[in-house]
Amino acid sequence: MPTTDGSTVLDDVRVPPRVSRLDTMLTRLGVTSVPARDSLLAAAVLLLTVGLLVVLFEYVLGAEGLTVGPVQAWVLMVAVCVQALPLALRRTRPVLCLGLVLACQVVIIATSPDDLSLGGIPQVVAGYTVGTLLPARRALAVTGAAVPVAALAATVTALVSGNGLLVPVANHVLSAIGTYVLSALVGGAVATRRRYVELLRLRAGELLRTQQANTQAAIVAERSRMARELHDVAAHHLSGLVVQAAAVERQIDSDPEAAKKGTAWIRAQGKETLDSLRLIVGVLRERPGADGRGADGHDAPPPGLGALDGLVQTARLLGSTVELVREGRPRELAPIADAAFYRVAQESLSNARQHAPGAPVRMTVRFDERAVSLEVVNGPVAGGASQGAVRDPARQGMGLIGMGERAQLVGATLTAESTPSGGWRVLLTLPLHHEHEQHEQHEQHGQDAQRASQENQAPAESAALVEGGRE
Repeated sequence: MPTTDGSTVLDDVRVPPRVSRLDTMLTRLGVTSVPARDSLLAAAVLLLTVGLLVVLFEYVLGAEGLTVGPVQAWVLMVAVCVQALPLALRRTRPVLCLGLVLACQVVIIATSPDDLSLGGIPQVVAGYTVGTLLPARRALAVTGAAVPVAALAATVTALVSGNGLLVPVANHVLSAIGTYVLSALVGGAVATRRRYVELLRLRAGELLRTQQANTQAAIVAERSRMARELHDVAAHHLSGLVVQAAAVERQIDSDPEAAKKGTAWIRAQGKETLDSLRLIVGVLRERPGADGRGADGHDAPPPGLGALDGLVQTARLLGSTVELVREGRPRELAPIADAAFYRVAQESLSNARQHAPGAPVRMTVRFDERAVSLEVVNGPVAGGASQGAVRDPARQGMGLIGMGERAQLVGATLTAESTPSGGWRVLLTLPLHHEHEQHEQHEQHGQDAQRASQENQAPAESAALVEGGRE
């Protein structure tokens, strides 16, 4: 929307106005308001008119053989000078300004010699202003009405003086058309161009606002994906470290050899956790190398369904009873969908270990003709309590919400519910005909996010996170 200083504001984007050198100079002189600037123009036109009158009376009248009486000369000079004064109202009251200029012109027509048609700068400025400020039809109607008024004044003057009608009337009609109507047409063309330029400025501001909104959305999406990745690492690896550390604490006196093996496992699991964190955080500080890969080398793809055996083995080392079952002929999934299945399985095992420790877990991967599904079911909590009842709402939010966002991203459906026996069931189903379309849409969205981030020189590139974190 326009502001009082002439600039345009689109939400939080301000498009600076076009400022000419004359505007800058007048602003430095303190002439900033519209009436003040119009008054300055009227004064300049008045001075120019006085100069033209001196030339007229000193050279033109004598050269043309025209004679003007003293009274007639004074009335003519006063009318011509006063005609410049209404220009002070040209932008605040354009129609009134044109009317006053026309009234002075009637006096000029009545007092000037029959063969002399005086008309000048005030008429042109008034007609031009009407053309720039009023709609085209109204501007032509207002300026067109001045033509018959001038013709009528010339006719009455010719009849009173007893001279011929054709020449003086024709002179004043043509003069009125040129000074009023043509000036209005020029003003309308200039106004149209100004509106076009303003539309271009608005369009540029809108594009800038859209670009900033896309960049901000990409940044928010990156933060959300980063939060999910960090949550997965913390929930899976760190919870396993805590469980194993507790076991080592109990075995350090009774079974030192088992405690040593436990500490070795903790060291290996800690190294794996650090590698996972480097994979996530390294994207933010990654610098492209000579081969186009990250200079730090932490650009390996995230694990998928092929890594479930290692995930299950890790869970078993932590004391969980986990059974992995595969049904159907394996299919190759898009990296984003493959990683989504792995993360959901990882989160489900972490939730089972936290909320139902010691309960058996059955993980089933099914490859059907039309869909791929992952089902993770764990038994009830020891003591007969329902797992859904003992869940902490403050801690389950990121896990379940993150799984739901991953499922929605790849076009899958996620079901998380308690079982009749008191356990918990997580089912992720991905239609195969939809998976390829989602993969293409994800790649296109990733390219758009990367382009928006590069244009605004964002500190992190979105392409790496798109392939590695948006699952």
